[in-house]
Amino acid sequence: MKTASVAPHSPIAFLAVALAFAINMTGTTLPTAIYRYYQLQFGFTPTVITVIYASYAIGVLSALLLIGNWSDQLGRRRMLLAGLCASAASALTFLLSDGLALLIVGRLLSGVSAGIFTGTATVAVIELAPPEWRSKAMLAATSSNMLGLGCGPLLSGFLVERFPWPMQLPYAVHLALVGIAVLAVAGVPETAAVPARVKLGIQKISLPAEVRRAFIPAALAGFAGFVVVGFFAAVAPQLIRVVLGFHSGIVTGSIVFLLFACSALGQIVQTLMAARWRQPAGCIGLIVGLVCVGLCVPERSLGALLIGTALAGVGQGISFRAGLGEIAAAAPMHRRAEVTSSFFVVLYVAISLPVIGLGIAVQHADIQRATLLFVGLTIVLVLVALLLLLLMRGQTNRGRNAEATGR
Repeated sequence: MKTASVAPHSPIAFLAVALAFAINMTGTTLPTAIYRYYQLQFGFTPTVITVIYASYAIGVLSALLLIGNWSDQLGRRRMLLAGLCASAASALTFLLSDGLALLIVGRLLSGVSAGIFTGTATVAVIELAPPEWRSKAMLAATSSNMLGLGCGPLLSGFLVERFPWPMQLPYAVHLALVGIAVLAVAGVPETAAVPARVKLGIQKISLPAEVRRAFIPAALAGFAGFVVVGFFAAVAPQLIRVVLGFHSGIVTGSIVFLLFACSALGQIVQTLMAARWRQPAGCIGLIVGLVCVGLCVPERSLGALLIGTALAGVGQGISFRAGLGEIAAAAPMHRRAEVTSSFFVVLYVAISLPVIGLGIAVQHADIQRATLLFVGLTIVLVLVALLLLLLMRGQTNRGRNAEATGR
């Protein structure tokens, strides 16, 4: 077996991969502020827009399942460069798009780039962290992910408002950023012990019995949180325009950025809380935030939407990090990658299928009623997750008390 060509862990290598992670994920949400131009140019319905958006999840899931573990065989740096190539191909496809087919291909390629980076970049950031930063490496990886997702709508919103060519310029700018990311990754040392004989295979997806008690409520809460992410990335721009009357791409991009920035904040906040309160606190944040989002419809209140966005983002960040941590802790060491992949499959299904249903509801009803329906159903889902979480923890505590009494 070849040894990993690891140079001393320098802050520069660590920051270079974190930067590349953020740039890559920025491309995945770049179309958020551009969807209305596609509607005007091609006459797309809300359902078609959500299908374009959700095709991204197909690319993510395909990459997670088919090549999710290839970085162990081919090396982190090589797979990161492959992910950036997919991101560049996505941007070029969007630049050349002249209709529905190329837009879907662009979103699929964007999903493939995200699927590669979700696992590979997270591991690479952790492995490259200097020893004194090791305890914060996971937070740095997940924050790079979320902040990158938030920067996409913010960047495209600014560009479409201030400059011409709204359906081309954001992708051209992102291509330049991807070039910077390629240069950054190319100079990073390899951290994986690449075998002399490469064996590529499909990532296994499984759920050991000892993980199920932690997995079910965490997956439900994570599912609900990522449904909210999908809503803000695909449907919220229409809500902001139609209900609240704000047509600025900068306003739309800033509100979507707020969600992701607060998600990153929630991931920091959860480290300050006792472990047993993290997931319940995340669920409560999601519920209160969703109620505020629902109130913005009848009240036509930007303030209610901003408060709801912030609270839902914090709740999503807390529940996501806490759930991922509990699942990873419960999984056997040799099956941790499989269990984590199962969790991410659930999350990316949440980004796609419910949002397509919401797009159909918008087309057949209106954005106001569809938003209220979305809020109501998502709150029910979070409440079910919270109830299961409390019941399972109650059973666990009773079992421990019974063991202690027996002794």
